[in-house]
Amino acid sequence: MRKRVTLLLTAALLLAAGACNEINRGDEQGRVILKVTDAPFDISNIESALVTITRIELKKAGDGISDGNPFITMSEDTITIDLIDLRNGITETLLDMEIPTGQYDMIRLYVDEAGLKLKDSEEIHRLKVPGGSQTGIKVLLRPALEVSEGNLSEILVDIDLSRSFILRGNPDHNNGFIFKPVIRAANMAKAGCVRGTVSDAEGDKLNEASVWIEQDTVVATAFTDSLGYYAIIGIPAGEYSVSATKDGYDTISFDGVNIIAGNKTILDFVLTKN
Repeated sequence: MRKRVTLLLTAALLLAAGACNEINRGDEQGRVILKVTDAPFDISNIESALVTITRIELKKAGDGISDGNPFITMSEDTITIDLIDLRNGITETLLDMEIPTGQYDMIRLYVDEAGLKLKDSEEIHRLKVPGGSQTGIKVLLRPALEVSEGNLSEILVDIDLSRSFILRGNPDHNNGFIFKPVIRAANMAKAGCVRGTVSDAEGDKLNEASVWIEQDTVVATAFTDSLGYYAIIGIPAGEYSVSATKDGYDTISFDGVNIIAGNKTILDFVLTKN
């Protein structure tokens, strides 16, 4: 039997795929959904941030599939995503398909190229990804995804725009960009989210305030929108510190924030000018 899996990506794209021939191995199947999202970037001067994916694979944990190949091909379609459209919890479904039941611990994305367009220019900076279209970019799933019969599984792929596109040289001059993809994957059955608003002492909502969640290191980040709203999704269950700041304001942090799988944690920040 088969089980459906959904792959999510926070971008403006929807792709649904049925079971492909490579996956028909006679095993029990489950459903997987894959979604994609984007971590924040200083987008004030960015018109679009494009990423082109040509192949998506999912790796079975342990000994893998009986024929010795642990990777399942989920898509070989060319998909171009504009990450600018994916902010504050917005996701798009890349594919929705059935795969063999079992544990999966890695996604491999084949990224052909990336492109960045500035608001004051018609030029699109085309950026190659060394090895990205040949060997793929491996993204670990921790904890592993358990695909079982009769249950829906969701994976979130979070592309960190702020760390993936790097400005060359002096930030006061446009010397082009380098693309070094920083990507995390989340098993949504084991993850929660944090959301809320950021305002000043007068109660006015702050646009493009920076919010981040961390344990030993930064796990994920977000920028507020014009209404002061932010959301960080796909956070593995656990205890975190959540902070917010903006140029000209002090940094405010909440420690010991407990993220619970399947739950929304609301945190509103009030920043004071420094």
